Amino acid sequence: MGAADGHANPDPDAYPDSHANADPDAYADPNAYAYANANPTPTPTPNGREIGSYFAQWGVYGRSYEVADIHTTKTPVNGVQTSVADQLTFINYAFGNVYQKNGGYECGMVTKAESGDGTGGDAYADYQRSPARTVNGQAVPWDAPLSGNFLQLKLLKQAHPNLKVFISLGGWSWSKYFSAAAKTDTLRKQLVKSCVAMFIKGDLPVQDGRGGPGSAKGVFDGIDIDWEYPGGGGMEYNTVDPADKQNFTLLMAEFRAQLDAQGAADGKRYALTAAIGAGGDKIANTEPAKYSQYMDWVNLMTYDFHGGWENTTNFHAPLYRDSADPSTGNVAKYNANDAITTLTAAGMPKNKILLGIPFYGRGWKGVPAGPNGNGLYQTASGPAPGAYEAGIDDYKVLVNKAGQRWYHPQTKQLFLYTSTGEWWSYDDPTVIATKMQYVRDQGLRGAFSWELDGDANGALTSAVWKGR
Repeated sequence: MGAADGHANPDPDAYPDSHANADPDAYADPNAYAYANANPTPTPTPNGREIGSYFAQWGVYGRSYEVADIHTTKTPVNGVQTSVADQLTFINYAFGNVYQKNGGYECGMVTKAESGDGTGGDAYADYQRSPARTVNGQAVPWDAPLSGNFLQLKLLKQAHPNLKVFISLGGWSWSKYFSAAAKTDTLRKQLVKSCVAMFIKGDLPVQDGRGGPGSAKGVFDGIDIDWEYPGGGGMEYNTVDPADKQNFTLLMAEFRAQLDAQGAADGKRYALTAAIGAGGDKIANTEPAKYSQYMDWVNLMTYDFHGGWENTTNFHAPLYRDSADPSTGNVAKYNANDAITTLTAAGMPKNKILLGIPFYGRGWKGVPAGPNGNGLYQTASGPAPGAYEAGIDDYKVLVNKAGQRWYHPQTKQLFLYTSTGEWWSYDDPTVIATKMQYVRDQGLRGAFSWELDGDANGALTSAVWKGR
């Protein structure tokens, strides 16, 4: 996976993530913030649900997946060939990073390979590169102030007016400075002001002839916060503070306030969302009953529950708990249903929760068949080989892998056992149909996926959309 990919989780002690990058303020009750749009009512969508996915900035390289492919890839919906872009209500662009700057912390734009210290960036992919394929079929002029993925996202929205695009900040690799930046009111205001200026006002730095004031205006319709995680459990270089729990709430309040102020100036409402951990320990490190009032919705990362950092096979995105699962303690509740039960009990309204659906699988090698003949809950010799990283592969690869497949009756997830001793768990359209029935039955806001390039022909996106 790419350097900024939050799905990579080499630390067996860290809660399997997601995505797939000193003096604590005295805590103030966030209800004291009298913001006009607190507890916002999300814009109505088809069947009242949001269906979204992440687009990874690095997917344009080895995976050769361009923004234009979202436009041109089509699948049948009600007998009509329909663009993937018309089967989404939003796209989260992964990721933007936060840097130390001007005595505090600010959103920034650099082109620097992630070297393991959380300070990477890819402004080249974001707004400088000339794409291999474009949404409108036209080459980008050499002197255009905006190119790269940002321009193509803007063109994608023009071609599909019901689609919104959000900038996602952080991720597994780039959450280094969230805690430090959220510690005081002054620091929070500085961070949020810079992020709104860069991604909502569109004031990009001039680099290689691209950028300038307002150059990215109109690309993004809101901000998605992917802090992994308040209270710790992410990369070892992340800043962490005992007051993260309260400061996360205060940071969301500040983002809501400044987005509303910019929205008032622009005559538009900007959305605020967050990607959050699905483990009970991660949920306990935040205040869902308090911060939920500032959010349009939260993207609950109900995947990466298990993976190659462990030495025993297990489901990476189960819907329900398996009574035969040997896991104990908090890990025994690593499934979507328990995560949603925990989150709602902590105060998050169901109509602000999106279920996470992976467009990739997790796998192991050296797995014996075991007493059931299918390798489930068996000791492995290590993570299975993957196209870009050991222990992980895209759906588009796994769907063609030879072996025997089972749909587990309790967890509702698909798993694959090969003649070479590989064991994989992943979602296919059948699994997704069951998960979307759960979304409807539970009255959830919708579903989102990580990530679009794992489903190059649109089969999984279409399954999510049809299940709304």
